[in-house]
Amino acid sequence: MTAHVPSAFYGAPPAWFRLRSALGFCVPMLTSGVILPFVPVWLKHLGFAEGEIALVLAVPMVAKVLVAPVVAVFADRLKERSTVLVWSAGLSVLLTLCLLSVDSFWVVLLLYSLLQAVFSPYMPVVESVLMTGVRRWGYDYGSMRLWGSLGFVLSTLVAGWVIGHAGADAVMPLVLGGFVLAVASALVVPRTGNVRRPVAIRPSETADAASRVSSREGSLIQLHLQMLLIGACLVQSSHAMLYAFSSIYWQQLGFSGTAIGVLWSGGVVAEVLVFAVSGRLLKRLGPWTMVRFGCAVAVCRWLLFPLPLGLTGYLLLQFTHAFTFAFVHLGIQQRIVEAVGEAHEASAQGNYFFYNGAFMALCTLACGPLYRHFGQSGYLFMAGLAAVGLLVVIAAWYMLPGGPVSGGKRRA
Repeated sequence: MTAHVPSAFYGAPPAWFRLRSALGFCVPMLTSGVILPFVPVWLKHLGFAEGEIALVLAVPMVAKVLVAPVVAVFADRLKERSTVLVWSAGLSVLLTLCLLSVDSFWVVLLLYSLLQAVFSPYMPVVESVLMTGVRRWGYDYGSMRLWGSLGFVLSTLVAGWVIGHAGADAVMPLVLGGFVLAVASALVVPRTGNVRRPVAIRPSETADAASRVSSREGSLIQLHLQMLLIGACLVQSSHAMLYAFSSIYWQQLGFSGTAIGVLWSGGVVAEVLVFAVSGRLLKRLGPWTMVRFGCAVAVCRWLLFPLPLGLTGYLLLQFTHAFTFAFVHLGIQQRIVEAVGEAHEASAQGNYFFYNGAFMALCTLACGPLYRHFGQSGYLFMAGLAAVGLLVVIAAWYMLPGGPVSGGKRRA
């Protein structure tokens, strides 16, 4: 994704780094592949109304954004960031066991919020491990990250088939199985040690390496970067209505659990294809172009979503997830690598997670009344939100150092 300091300065990477990192990202995505599409179906099965479903989905997001950034900063100060993963996955197993036997709205709200809070640091910390491999040893981010998307596809298809045959009661046992695997995954994630300066073999190499590292040790507090994160996360939060109510709507249209699983998987398969060629895309297009294009496609996606498209039409529209999520996410990760030093890696991921979670929580909370009053037409509000995010991203581009706002020449 970017130029890196030669591995001689950091020593050899941990054994099987790519495989273990890919596994570390894949396993928690297995759980997400059940939670994202089917927890709303489980909540509907418990008899909760649309507003209650939106609340159960939104409140945990608030808990996540309060917990994840704090733990991410703490992880940057640990000898091994992966220690956080073991605790996160282990506590998630215990809370899921509690959820198996409850159906009261307030109890479900409390336990599910705690579950999302304790699991929230897992993904930013794993992401920071992957980015350490990118920075130190030049690994390709997309080739590791795509296995998480493949895990999501696999679990969504399997969960859709199981739920189609066993009913919504199967949702929480499937989630539990995913968290048990996440505990095992946390034990094999590569140990990269805390952040350190490269140790060169010769004095001339030391000076060269130090200058190259220091050039990338920028502060997280940069106006253009913060605006970029805010704009991109506004666009990401426009997916809230899709995440909260699409499975319920498709179920009302008569689509089977397997068909719903295929619809969810279609978008992620397209996302995987983007991750597979991410290195070439970033070289050809650059992070800013990818983010801007993904934001623009999001506006079009939500304008089209209320139309009566049928199974094939919705599947084709789901393929645009390759742009509305993957393009935007890859562009953000590349900009973090370019603008923020390794010493702030987990903190930067936590910052990204905070904006994403905060906007997603607010948007999910609003989706309850929007969907109740407007149905599928509520996606038009999501299109408006994505348009605002696109404008913020464009403004961030103009604020780049050397851009017209700072009195220089804007970089492409």
